[in-house]
Amino acid sequence: MYRKIILITILLILSYGFWISPNLKQISAGVAIFLFGMLSLEEGFKAFTGGLLENLLRNTTNKLWKSLSFGIVTTTLMQSSSLVSVITISFLSAGLITLTSGIGIIFGANLGTTTGAWLIAGFGLKINISAYAMPLLVFGIVLVLQKTRELKGIGYVLAGMGFLFLGIHYMKEGFEAFRTTIDLGAYAISGYAGVFLYTLVGIVATVIMQSSHATLVLIITALAGQLISYENALALAIGSNIGTTITAILGAISANVSGRRLAAAHVVFNVVTGLFAIAFIHQFILLVEFIASHLGIAADNYTLKLAVFHTLFNLVGIIVMLPLTGKLMKLLKRLIPGHKATINRPYYLHHTVIELPDTALEAVRKETMNLYDYFFGVICRGLSLRVRDIYSDRPVREVIAVDRTPIAINIDEEYTDKIKNLYAQIVTFISRAQVHMSQEQSNAMFELQTAGRDMLEAIKSTKHLHKNLIHYMNDSNPYVREEYAKIRYRLASILRRLAEIQTDSDEHGTEILSLNIMRREIEEADQHFFKGIDQLIRERHISGKIAASLMNDNTYAKNIAENLLEIGHILFKVRDSALRETEESLMLSEREMRDALASRKEKKKGKQSENHQNY
Repeated sequence: MYRKIILITILLILSYGFWISPNLKQISAGVAIFLFGMLSLEEGFKAFTGGLLENLLRNTTNKLWKSLSFGIVTTTLMQSSSLVSVITISFLSAGLITLTSGIGIIFGANLGTTTGAWLIAGFGLKINISAYAMPLLVFGIVLVLQKTRELKGIGYVLAGMGFLFLGIHYMKEGFEAFRTTIDLGAYAISGYAGVFLYTLVGIVATVIMQSSHATLVLIITALAGQLISYENALALAIGSNIGTTITAILGAISANVSGRRLAAAHVVFNVVTGLFAIAFIHQFILLVEFIASHLGIAADNYTLKLAVFHTLFNLVGIIVMLPLTGKLMKLLKRLIPGHKATINRPYYLHHTVIELPDTALEAVRKETMNLYDYFFGVICRGLSLRVRDIYSDRPVREVIAVDRTPIAINIDEEYTDKIKNLYAQIVTFISRAQVHMSQEQSNAMFELQTAGRDMLEAIKSTKHLHKNLIHYMNDSNPYVREEYAKIRYRLASILRRLAEIQTDSDEHGTEILSLNIMRREIEEADQHFFKGIDQLIRERHISGKIAASLMNDNTYAKNIAENLLEIGHILFKVRDSALRETEESLMLSEREMRDALASRKEKKKGKQSENHQNY
């Protein structure tokens, strides 16, 4: 509701301003065109984030100085610290980078955004910039109308630059006309009262436009037109720096804990930097004069001096805050306490990564692993197994033989209220994200969706198996107990293997081999089972009714086993293409698999005297 009130108020103020001043219309139109250019530029760069930016990020943010450099370079190229901030929050929410790397990128983005002031002050005000805007707009729109994503991206970038140039031109013309009618210089306020007042104005202007670049263009063009004093312009620049955090704050509203911490770090850095600049503004002015004289900047070229000031206080802010990064992280973790990923709502899926294919894919992969971890626990409890025993070094046979106490679990509730709910949200996210993906990325998404579907199928089978399992695992008939112990052993062995693969990343290159051997073992165990059941019936150790229940439960167990192995193939396979080719070359032929299985059996016989048919 309050947003609507603010919007209506702004529209009414603008309407009144347009009525009393035609020059204000020209300035406002320039701001609007400039902001539209920023949006077009951001849209264009998003077309190139489908792998390039994500891969670059993974290789350049493992150290703080690298992430700082990444923030400087990307913001300089994109000319949008807001876009870099939102993308960084998305990367962090998806688990692609650490909080330390995210903070480094944000620090660097603040310094990178100062290049915009240099371009505007040193280039935009000295030439007829609108002459360059026209061809950029023409070429840009032609490319935007093309079908391929890359050409559209280039088109949006060119059109965005054209609109930026055109917006600057109209703002410049508007302020020059304004100077002949109204002397805003008469409203200049000196001293710290003026610094605080104009800092507040800069904050409000940036919050409204959600672009520090747009605010800086206004400041520089107004300063060039001598409508504001140099000192007040410096205060406005400080305010624009603080106000730009609004985009990060809005971007973090739907982010997870890590994203909110990063947005808070952005606010802390910009506020501390701003307060530092205000406290020492006179010292900064003297330092700017010293630097300007050595760079050959004219004494009356206040626009370039403003660019020097903007860069200087952001650089000093980084120098002051960088050594405090560790303490800042501790403070943020204390103020914004974390929580473990839950099954009730997505932890990694964030709406801002929808248009960043590689990041969206990684977010879905991590969310599917979150689903898998909970699913794993449900399967274990459904088989009356403890998760800690599966992840331990305790022999599986010992676990089955000793721990025969049924574990109570409401599988219906776990399935309907939790696992199915999260899976539905993953599927919805995938369907929205695939619009922006290549065929290879869509295939990877489909595999992850399949893994989730297999989890649901495995839980359904576990639900049916669980009913008889808790009834017969301690049955008075030793033959019935033994058959259900075999079923538990087969499934517990697969769960143990998956746990080993998950906890030991070095295993990932050979899991196709081990999981395919286990797949063959499932087939053989199924054959042994039916032979054993026939023999038990002939020897009258079990009734036909019990045999029917056992055969049904064996089918459920086989379905669970096959689903588990398929899930393992998808979630734990090597992602690097070169390594994946090597991994796939390990796939065995039927004959090789039989030989490998026979070899494995021989090794087991050497270690234990029990017959392998207990599998």
